[in-house]
Amino acid sequence: MNTIAFQTVCSVTAFLFIFSTITYAQELKPIKLLEPQTNIGKPLMQALKNRHSSREFSNEKLPLQMLSNLLWAAFGVNRPELGMRTAPSAVNCQDIDIYVALEEGLYIYDAKANMLNPVLAEDIRGATGMQPFPKTVPVDLIYVSDQSRMTKATQEQKDFYSGVNTGFIGQNVYLFCASEGLATVTIAMIDKPALAKKMSLRPDQKIMVVQPVGYPKK
Repeated sequence: MNTIAFQTVCSVTAFLFIFSTITYAQELKPIKLLEPQTNIGKPLMQALKNRHSSREFSNEKLPLQMLSNLLWAAFGVNRPELGMRTAPSAVNCQDIDIYVALEEGLYIYDAKANMLNPVLAEDIRGATGMQPFPKTVPVDLIYVSDQSRMTKATQEQKDFYSGVNTGFIGQNVYLFCASEGLATVTIAMIDKPALAKKMSLRPDQKIMVVQPVGYPKK
């Protein structure tokens, strides 16, 4: 193959790669979640009895209904007339955003609209933890505190509130998983600066922890 032909092939290949990447980004569309099923699950005391951490997951995807129920249990709106949520937050600042890393890409949970809105058309699960399992778990929940919503708090108070508010949501997820037979664990071994850069977060958006969720490994 002569030089001109080789350059032409390289140019066409590069164009196709860029075009396919742009097309893939455009195809990452919002996901309308289903209404949560609030009449299912085990009694609270049984869920507490079954609550545990697991680091062994199946790679089986969660059905949309299960994902919808999971996110609503985590931090959904349970009193629409007031905009209140399933987990408390200091002075109702609702600072925690749940980013949802799936194989298809990265989304952010919009509790009021009951939607997953696209953020990034890239599988970033491998960047959500330093251990091997987050990269293959069907769902990685990334808890991000938007501290700009705590307008009257000192930085020390913001950091404290962020941690407490994250804990409430994480425990909701733990109990939901215990009730529905799912596996989960919270992980803090994260390269936070690298993940924040990949997610295009602002300096006042703080990554707290990641909580992978999936079916138990069989």
